[in-house]
Amino acid sequence: QVQLVESGGGSVQAGGSLRLSCAASGYTYRVYCLAWFRQPPGKEREGVARIHTNGGSTYYADSVKGRFTISRDNAKNTLYLQMNNLKPEDTAMYYCAADLVRCGNWYAGNYNYWGQGTQVTVSS
Repeated sequence: QVQLVESGGGSVQAGGSLRLSCAASGYTYRVYCLAWFRQPPGKEREGVARIHTNGGSTYYADSVKGRFTISRDNAKNTLYLQMNNLKPEDTAMYYCAADLVRCGNWYAGNYNYWGQGTQVTVSS
């Protein structure tokens, strides 16, 4: 089992920044990929950024490239998402997810473990 707990969400004005954190515990050595997803109100969950735990390769959705940065601190078993120049369309519940097998796509069904989510609200 892998447990994921997100924190760091909040309300900011457009152009502002937030840093989300995801603390992982349990069998974290089994995790192959860590990712951030988000679900805007009334919309489907979508992938935002993911990072390969072996090597650190990162991938971003086009909508956040250049504004968001995913990183991890292995010593603290913590995943981060630095979000800069936030826009109202970034408003969503943000989830941390872990995949034990692959790191190749945004299909939410592939991810084995999920956190409870943290809300990000960006006002114009």
